[in-house]
Amino acid sequence: MDGGEIERKEASEATARAIEEASRGLAWDDRRDFEDAGRGLVAEPPEGPIDGEGILPAFDPARLAFAREGEAPGTVHPSLWRQAGLIGRGGLFQVTDRLYQVRNMDLSNMTIVEGESGLIVIDPLISAETARAALDLYLAHRPGREVVAVVYSHSHVDHYGGVRGVVDQEDVDSGKVRIIAPEGFLEAAVSENVMAGNAMSRRSMYQFGVLLVPDEKGTVGAGIGAGISLGTITLIPPTEEVSEDGPLEIDGVEFDFMLTPDTEAPAEMHWYLPQLKALTAAENCLHTLHNTYPIRGAQVRDPLAWSRYLNRTIDRWAADAEVMFGMHHWPVWGSERILEMLMASRDAYRYINDETLRLANQGLTPAEIAEEVRFPPELARHWAVREYYGTVSHNVKATYTRYLGWFDGNPARLEPLPPVPAAERYVEYMGGADQVITRAREAFDAGEYRWVVEVLNHVVFADPGNREARLLAADAMEQLGYQAESATWRNAYLTGAQELRYGTPEIPLPADSASPDSIRALSLSTLFDFLAIRLNGREAEGKDLVLDLSVSETGEGVRLELSNGVLHQSPDAFGSGSVRNLEVSRDLLDRIAAGITGADEVAAELSDVEGAAEFVALIDLLDDFSPWFPIIEP
Repeated sequence: MDGGEIERKEASEATARAIEEASRGLAWDDRRDFEDAGRGLVAEPPEGPIDGEGILPAFDPARLAFAREGEAPGTVHPSLWRQAGLIGRGGLFQVTDRLYQVRNMDLSNMTIVEGESGLIVIDPLISAETARAALDLYLAHRPGREVVAVVYSHSHVDHYGGVRGVVDQEDVDSGKVRIIAPEGFLEAAVSENVMAGNAMSRRSMYQFGVLLVPDEKGTVGAGIGAGISLGTITLIPPTEEVSEDGPLEIDGVEFDFMLTPDTEAPAEMHWYLPQLKALTAAENCLHTLHNTYPIRGAQVRDPLAWSRYLNRTIDRWAADAEVMFGMHHWPVWGSERILEMLMASRDAYRYINDETLRLANQGLTPAEIAEEVRFPPELARHWAVREYYGTVSHNVKATYTRYLGWFDGNPARLEPLPPVPAAERYVEYMGGADQVITRAREAFDAGEYRWVVEVLNHVVFADPGNREARLLAADAMEQLGYQAESATWRNAYLTGAQELRYGTPEIPLPADSASPDSIRALSLSTLFDFLAIRLNGREAEGKDLVLDLSVSETGEGVRLELSNGVLHQSPDAFGSGSVRNLEVSRDLLDRIAAGITGADEVAAELSDVEGAAEFVALIDLLDDFSPWFPIIEP
């Protein structure tokens, strides 16, 4: 669909008033970000989209060009419009001597350090196609040198997924290229993108606005970047891990590392380059408030650890550093500006942690705390902790959950009805759908969009075919999207509105983050943990299995036991006792885990193998995951 085919409304008077009030008192006269975002420009991005393997381009560097000039339209929060304009400035930049960045050719930045003999690539984007294009842009303006090392700053896919666009597996295997990552990187990367990868991929469409048109009534980016690329996600496991703080030489360049686990990612690290006087806090200090919980879903992050590591970074390096570069956004120069950025982020995450617990200890629930907590005025005015990506509201709720779990203590909410039967009862108690819609329309006219969305959600879940309720709910979500300073909230609201109007789509997009490389990187034990997640426990009831399975390429083995609808795997028990043994290839296991090969194909492939029938029966009990499950309707 292009913008002309999609029904989209204008901003209401209530939205205009809300935006005006929210924008009052911001530091509009502070223009330092605009100077920094353009500093050191060597070359603009190449014209036109970057091609991928799917039906859509991998990425279009010009997707936010519309936001780079002019005043904010009435359908976009002016603060978010400012951020979108800054993010939309991309290309190749010289940060300092021997250190370059390619920005706005994917969600994240690719950083390139010129070593003694070759190039050190830091965080090679999401997709191989965008990473290759970014490296080509650098090579078009700098002496042609080969990549000799890749550094992953942390375990999220936008910081490693394009690695095969910049190096070849053969060069890694031969030792020609080093792949360096923080301790625990591989386990964190593959578990996050595989175990709940299908659900995260679907929810990411809401968070990043994948299905929205980029314009003043659609997506204006993601707060940390213009949007996610849709190319080929790859992964080459690290050849070495940073397991302790301290220096490590990479191609003649000293990296002084600090591990920062359980912050923005389970495995992450900061570092300082003393020869270049360049510092990075990875993704723990950016030009936005980040997420202690992203709305795509993830394990809740620790804002206290986050704050403490930023404090350690200040103590260790801030006085000596002359530039700080990030894995998103633009750098800042000068020790005073670096200290200001680090302190703002440090204080923001500590404030979220401490205020959440203070109010929780006074008996407030997560929803009540989220309404209560606001940054102090001076902190709130700082552009680097505005709510473009994370928000105080959902970070507070996540922090509460981290310490106290999902239950707020009120037994009335201990075992509520599921959404559909609850919705049916609510609608019945409120006098039927027509009555609810009539009252909701009155609330809409009064600008009470949060309430309209909440109450009409019951009508939609009670009767998904109620077109009047869907369209009114969509109109309310749209206005909430226009009002949002957070890009991710805007994307979620506008995507919800679009799907209420047009239904849940089924488009052939590379939605699943469980890429073939991620599957191949799973240990045998973790691979069977993932298959256990796909096992349909109800269909497996009353079916038992004990089987020793070995991998033909490596000889590695595991005992599989199906019992009470659960699949267990025990490497230590393999080969003991009189248990049927089956040898299969790792390639077959990878294809099964990726959902490429089902029970019928497995049966055909193992037709001549004795004992394969039990294994085929097990595979037949696995669910397939669709990336297009409904979100705004049952």
